[in-house]
Amino acid sequence: MRKSQNTLWLLYCRPGFEQDCAQEALRQAKQQKPIIGIEQPGVIADSGYVVVALNDQTLSCRELIFTRQLIRLHHSIATLPERDRLTPILDAIATLPGTFGTLWLEVPDTNEGKLLTTFTRRFQPLLESALREQGRLLDETINTVRAEPVEASLLHPSTSSGRTEEISPRRNNHLPRLHIFFPGKSSALIGTSDPHNSAATIMGIARQSMPAEAPSRSTMKLAEAIEVFMDRSEQTRLLRQGMTAVDLGAAPGGWTWQLVKRGIRVTAVDNGPMKGALDNHPLAQHPLVQHLRQDGLKYAPRKAVDWLVCDMVEQPSKVATLIGAWFAAGWCKHAIFNLKLPMKKRIDALDSALGGIRKRLDEEGINYRMMAKQLYHDREEVTVFLTKTKG
Repeated sequence: MRKSQNTLWLLYCRPGFEQDCAQEALRQAKQQKPIIGIEQPGVIADSGYVVVALNDQTLSCRELIFTRQLIRLHHSIATLPERDRLTPILDAIATLPGTFGTLWLEVPDTNEGKLLTTFTRRFQPLLESALREQGRLLDETINTVRAEPVEASLLHPSTSSGRTEEISPRRNNHLPRLHIFFPGKSSALIGTSDPHNSAATIMGIARQSMPAEAPSRSTMKLAEAIEVFMDRSEQTRLLRQGMTAVDLGAAPGGWTWQLVKRGIRVTAVDNGPMKGALDNHPLAQHPLVQHLRQDGLKYAPRKAVDWLVCDMVEQPSKVATLIGAWFAAGWCKHAIFNLKLPMKKRIDALDSALGGIRKRLDEEGINYRMMAKQLYHDREEVTVFLTKTKG
């Protein structure tokens, strides 16, 4: 068991993006004050997590694009006895102050990590029971990673677009969460997270289920973006029935499907065909859909719409220029779009694209809020939410 004088942070990310995740976290810390006398980040390629050591800097989960979850790491147990994993974990937790609102047992988002979920499901109630007996855990809900989609009838109405509900309690949000992360069956990382500075779902993943009538799996990217970037009240306010939208690069229609499902009228712009169905209509013939076979980069609307969404496979600089032009022209109020990242210098490409949008909007005197995140259903891309504000 090891304890460091520095502050250690455990960050989850998409496998293959560990270096980007660590680089971005260190940059955020350096913007506060220089990082002095600490070790290099613990980066294991394709592991799905990194460990970053800082001095007294803090990190903001909301502002970290490649970080799924932000955890203050307290202990690392390199070797757990096969016959008694419980005792050393309880001993480590005993050194932590206070009580916890929730216990989450987590594993890497890798094929190897998925094999550990059977173990964590069996181990979770044993650890929860022991912590409750000690008065350290106050939440009564058993928290496990749910692998299967929740039936649509059991979902909140606003999640019926295909969201898979995670067991993520909302109670005791003033108390820290306790995380036990298992890189493997024989080791554990023990940490805590602030419910107000971390993701609200286990492993930082807002899983979505694939709706049967949706035309493509890309529909889950937009569904997840809506869940991650907007709370319930904002979803209700910004995604109202009767609103209008343009979907650039719409085919085969996954993002159009999500908007129409919410009663939004969509102009789907793409030279390719639309697929899928909704409300017993082929998507291309749905009364709320107008399919225009045009180039999304060249399309200009006849009148302003509420929403612009865009999932085109284009260079991030081109998409950024397009988004800036739409907002500068007053053609939309809100946007969700993807920036496809290159294989190398991802952060540089992302900085350039997002910086270009900020520069254009600042020049136009537009007040806005912009958030970016590499979502669970993203691949070599980052999703961005941009909305005009009143200033």
